[in-house]
Amino acid sequence: MGFFDKLTGTKRPEPGVAPRPAEELRTALLGLNRPDVPYVISDGAAHGADLVAEWRIDEPAWQTFFIGSQLTHAVRIRMRLAEDVTEVRAVEESWEVTRVGNPPRLRTSAAYARGAGRTVSRRYTLHRGESGRLETTESFSFDRAQLTAPLRNTTLESGWTWRGVIFGKL
Repeated sequence: MGFFDKLTGTKRPEPGVAPRPAEELRTALLGLNRPDVPYVISDGAAHGADLVAEWRIDEPAWQTFFIGSQLTHAVRIRMRLAEDVTEVRAVEESWEVTRVGNPPRLRTSAAYARGAGRTVSRRYTLHRGESGRLETTESFSFDRAQLTAPLRNTTLESGWTWRGVIFGKL
């Protein structure tokens, strides 16, 4: 893996893994959708891509989760399946968001970023342990990798390369 691959988050499948057809990969990626995951993967035609994955921050069932995470960035991953070179070209985009009002609504700021990134949010609870000493327990954890890892791993298991795109077209 070269420096530029590391910078963009590009990963290649294990040697000997035969690439599956594009439609099989598309089905596998869409198959990651479940009601218990904080993201949704859908057709990306409206965003100039084959598929789009994004947080469910606007869905009522997930609002308390994202409010609890104190999420400050909305993330969208646009993916193009390049069949000729068997790679998924992925652009990670993020916007700074804040919650305003009661009930809370999202407000997007002008801050925009493109490229792979890492956002981790953790909350700890402080309490007295059995010994009477103060102890901390992680009571909440949220990681942006919860979105990128399943997409990347499914792509690699299908024998395709996951290529992060920072500059240029998808």
